[in-house]
Amino acid sequence: MNDTSAGERDGNTSYGRKPFKRSRSHFADRITADGRDGWPVEAGRYRLVVSRACPWASRALISRRLLGLESALSLAVADPIQDDRSWRFTLDEHGRDPVLGHRYLSEAYDARETGYPGGVSVPAIVDVPTRALVTNDYPQITLDLATEWTALHRPGAPDLYPEPLRDEIDTVMDGIYRDVNNGVYRAGFASDQHSYEEAYVDLFRRLDQLSERLADRRYLVGDTITEADIRLFTTLVRFDAVYHGHFKCNRSKLAEDPVLWGYVRDLYQTPGFGDTVDFDHIKRHYYEVHTGINPSGVVPLGPDLSGWPTPHHREQLGGRPFGDGTPPGPVPPGEEIPARGRP
Repeated sequence: MNDTSAGERDGNTSYGRKPFKRSRSHFADRITADGRDGWPVEAGRYRLVVSRACPWASRALISRRLLGLESALSLAVADPIQDDRSWRFTLDEHGRDPVLGHRYLSEAYDARETGYPGGVSVPAIVDVPTRALVTNDYPQITLDLATEWTALHRPGAPDLYPEPLRDEIDTVMDGIYRDVNNGVYRAGFASDQHSYEEAYVDLFRRLDQLSERLADRRYLVGDTITEADIRLFTTLVRFDAVYHGHFKCNRSKLAEDPVLWGYVRDLYQTPGFGDTVDFDHIKRHYYEVHTGINPSGVVPLGPDLSGWPTPHHREQLGGRPFGDGTPPGPVPPGEEIPARGRP
């Protein structure tokens, strides 16, 4: 995700007088167990660069936590506010990432391909020895963390992409991506009334279908957390804070749907989900960076976040969050969400 000034330049999106379209990742190399793309899985070799504001990057944050890859894949967190040179490491001492030495994520892109004309997006995985980008292919990154990095998973790590369920997971994720993950952007960045209304209708039709699906099951596919739940969560957790108002997805708030509100709180309260969410970064990024939508840059004080830790009662539906595995351990030192970003 790279929503830069006015929301009009994005490494994975295109805007203009036409329906919103998210382009494919330019750097699609894969890090695999056998290294067939030239990038073998190796503890300590790579650095995951994210923004906690970004739903696409949040997928990788959650997967990394659930699978226990924190010690194998180090983490760089960018400032939620960008400038014209892209995502900045201004949260770090002296404004440089302490491992890569970069001030901007664009430096890793430049090290990979001089003169690369596209935008600079997160999540990104960077090769530490060369300080060059390996991949920004956000859909594949999490699938590979689940299936190619297994030798480095923690004991008790869940199977987030179980082979017997992959066809169903892929089908569910396809609809979620088209109408929900990308649908909120199609509505928010629509440049004409028809495009906006089309995206709006698709979004709420899909949310209604998901609410019906989740009414009598705890998780989207099977009885454990899978990649599908991660991908839906990262949009739902941002819905009332930014998409409802900022992106005009305002038929109803998520908190007004008892099923989806219970579902997203269940996940938020599950170790590995809510402990990666920074509502302060989320709100400041969307409202301050998207000046084409919010010219004043004023960040709203609401919504009230106090409901996130409240009982959801979804455990009554059964299900086993981690299957035969166990919850992840404590958040590593230095990766905790500051108090201002939590309910």
